[in-house]
Amino acid sequence: MQLKQQARWARPRSIAIWTGVSILGAIGWAMLALSRGEEVSAAWMVAAALGSYAIGYRFYARFIQNRVLKADKTRATPAERLADGLDYHATDRRVLLGHHFAGISGAGPLVGPVLAAQMGYLPGTIWIIAGVIFAGAVQDMVVLFFSTRRDGKSLGQIAREEIGLVGGIAAVIAIFAIMIIILAVLALVVVNALAESPWGTWSVGLTIPIALFMGVYLRYLRPGRVAEVTLIGVALLLLAITSGRWIANSGLADAFTLAPGTLVTWLIIYGFVASVVPVWLLLVPRDYLSTFMKIGTIALLAVALVVTLPTLKMEDVTDFASRGDGPVFAGSLFPFVFITIACGALSGFHALISSGTTPKMIQKETQVRTIGYGAMLMESSVAMMAITAACILEPGVYFAMNAPPAVIGDTVQAASETITSWGFTLTPDQLTSAAHAVQESSLLSRTGGAPTLALGLSTILTDLFGGDTMAAYWYHFAIMFEALFILTAIDAGTRVGRFILQDALASIHPRLGRLRSTSWLPGVLLTSGVVVALWGYLLWVGVHDPLGGINTLYPVFGISNQLLGAVALAVCTVLLVKSGRLRHAWVTLVPLAWVSVVTLTASWQKVFSGDPAVGFLAQRDKYQDGIDAGQLIGPAKDMDDMHTIVTNATVDAAVTGLLALLVIVVFADALRVCVKALRRPGSVPLAEAPYVESRLIAPAGLFPTREEREELAAAGLGPGGGIPAQAGQERAPAEARE
Repeated sequence: MQLKQQARWARPRSIAIWTGVSILGAIGWAMLALSRGEEVSAAWMVAAALGSYAIGYRFYARFIQNRVLKADKTRATPAERLADGLDYHATDRRVLLGHHFAGISGAGPLVGPVLAAQMGYLPGTIWIIAGVIFAGAVQDMVVLFFSTRRDGKSLGQIAREEIGLVGGIAAVIAIFAIMIIILAVLALVVVNALAESPWGTWSVGLTIPIALFMGVYLRYLRPGRVAEVTLIGVALLLLAITSGRWIANSGLADAFTLAPGTLVTWLIIYGFVASVVPVWLLLVPRDYLSTFMKIGTIALLAVALVVTLPTLKMEDVTDFASRGDGPVFAGSLFPFVFITIACGALSGFHALISSGTTPKMIQKETQVRTIGYGAMLMESSVAMMAITAACILEPGVYFAMNAPPAVIGDTVQAASETITSWGFTLTPDQLTSAAHAVQESSLLSRTGGAPTLALGLSTILTDLFGGDTMAAYWYHFAIMFEALFILTAIDAGTRVGRFILQDALASIHPRLGRLRSTSWLPGVLLTSGVVVALWGYLLWVGVHDPLGGINTLYPVFGISNQLLGAVALAVCTVLLVKSGRLRHAWVTLVPLAWVSVVTLTASWQKVFSGDPAVGFLAQRDKYQDGIDAGQLIGPAKDMDDMHTIVTNATVDAAVTGLLALLVIVVFADALRVCVKALRRPGSVPLAEAPYVESRLIAPAGLFPTREEREELAAAGLGPGGGIPAQAGQERAPAEARE
């Protein structure tokens, strides 16, 4: 009787709350979209985003989990059934959310939105919010569910088993190649952020021993004490950040001032080690730790926006959106905004994490909404903060930081004259003062997005904390924050790349089947070494590229990432059709159709466009003609640079074209399987693991419901859950069986 009375009161209260959330989000959208010429507060971007995220998570994500996927809490996950203490390890949902968020969060949500701000604040904002609700978060959640149902198999292996030999092989090749490109670009952004920065190098490096301590503490010293180890880890992290400034101003600064080439070596070593040690020792605690810094910084930035109410200085839609001659990147709004902003809206890289480490650690199928959909919304909020930080800067300063020297010149006088001719206001004194405020010698052509985000974040937080005297601190803090944000994706990505290679090699011949085992150390070391060597080579090439690396690799990264997203959505659509969920296949089919059109259009333009600023082949011909005529073309400094640019443009065109063709093959084979499944359902069996009843008890969300709390209490378990028979040991089931 009491429960029924509570339910009657809860329903009107819930309706009132969600009506208020909807109204707040609608007002935010109206202010952003309908304002013409008036000043628009950045707080409306926060309102539009948070209102939309809340509605999407509460209603759309729940619909997908309960009605489309029909997640079953009584079904044992691979973490429970296959626990080995190395890769398969049932992990507290709160810790796993941190790991998953850290694993999927790379350069995209920080860099892409900043670059896309040249089109105005409105196009990027619409794509980030709508894209994540209906495409990106859906992909992450559905891939995580289907991988969990298949013993945590990689996306490539699932494609091979569910689509067929031809489409499966094409998918595996495309996925692995894209994975290597993505890891190289992520690492390149880290190198650019940490090079010659003792503060950042010290602080980021110190997170590794802190994570090792947390892993040992949580597994052996105080098992199950998540809150306790969290407090210790956060305190140590704050110490690492603060001590970085001490190191930068001490005699140790030279020791931690590393050249890009040296950082490449250290990153390669780190990537190899992180991919072979047990997940509980380094990967999970380090990602969990870095998540606090990421979410804390973004939450602080959101609060600062609401309190200080800065206005958006960038136009809603700039002329560059229609002309396609933007100084930051060339190309029209369609399709290049949707390629430039990858992570934060839709990212194929996430599908590799959702079918890599996370499904091997998730406790319950019913947690896919919290971890898959929820973590992607968290990353999208990062992208929103990034584009907001870029758009509150004076447009002249923004373009001075993100346009290359070949466009604006290499002096503040030349830059101000060029940018003023575009219709923006900028003086040499503005550029000099902005650089001086953050203790930088110059902010000209600081391309790549990271410095722009750092300056925007510094501007917002300086208004709230410390005044102008703290501007330099917040700027360098933001640079370090971005490096740590991206670095955490490299360790998880390298491990996932190892899984993909292990599966691929083991499928070639039965004698190589042992390579699939995660407990056979020689195979683990071999495959990890190959993956690290491949992305390490591309990283080395990018660091020494005449065009700066980012200009060469980021377009390929954006296209590759979205092509991978198309492959993941195609695989999910096939699985929905094969499993009898045809009426709900639109959930993945609609975003699949959109991203396919966008990405294949971008691929065609990047390969065949006659504009050298857009097309790889046109760029190759331009520099080749210069070589033939003996003419040096900037930014090349000599003929060796000219030859390097020609080679890189040729390789970029070939790789982009090949990946697009492989994805088209996957689409064709996926369509064949879907048609076959509709005509003869029994002829296309699912490669799903058999049902095994779960003994593990764990809540579905971050905060247990009343019923879940009662179930945990009756079993004698804490909020992290576990197997009742092992509650006295205060261990996760994977630990107890080891």
